[in-house]
Amino acid sequence: MNMNNVLLPVFYLPPVSWFSVFLNPESEILFEQFENFPKQTYRNRANIYGANGKLSLIIPINHNGKREFKDIEISYREDWANLHWKSIKTAYQSSPYFEYYEDKFRKIFDMKEKYLLDFNIKGLEVLQQILKTEKAHSLNEEYIKNPEATNFREKFSAKSPSEFEMEEYYQTFSDKLGFLKDLSVLDLICNKGPESLTYIKNIKQLY
Repeated sequence: MNMNNVLLPVFYLPPVSWFSVFLNPESEILFEQFENFPKQTYRNRANIYGANGKLSLIIPINHNGKREFKDIEISYREDWANLHWKSIKTAYQSSPYFEYYEDKFRKIFDMKEKYLLDFNIKGLEVLQQILKTEKAHSLNEEYIKNPEATNFREKFSAKSPSEFEMEEYYQTFSDKLGFLKDLSVLDLICNKGPESLTYIKNIKQLY
């Protein structure tokens, strides 16, 4: 099998589309750690389905003057982890599978990592356990403006519609507000449970 090198940004509870790229069996995954930290992206935000529609959970950043993603520190001045966990619980406690995975999800919010990169990678480990996958990944060694690898650094926009095609699935509030596409993988797991992995593998990227 010819492996395709893929350069991926490291996200907080990444969207479903990110997982479709990450788990592609033909891809060798390299995480970007040297990029200048871009604001308002999934690197420190995750979208879930709240009672009033899309809800963004944002990890506050410690402004330490450093720009490279690997040096970005999480701020713990406010108890955001607890707030995020409460929002997730409120949003998903009536979903079919939340209770089943609750203890594993909870672990993510008990982690007190200094750096956003470490926090996101440890969160990913928990999500991989839940999805029963063991996809390998490594960190890049320098910033390359025009990498040879397939570059997904700017691909997943938190501000514009998803570039990926995915089937609708039942969501906790979709009766009321319709299907919200490409939320955090958490949404998929809570609603589809063990079928989540099959769903992810069927996603197609629109070019």
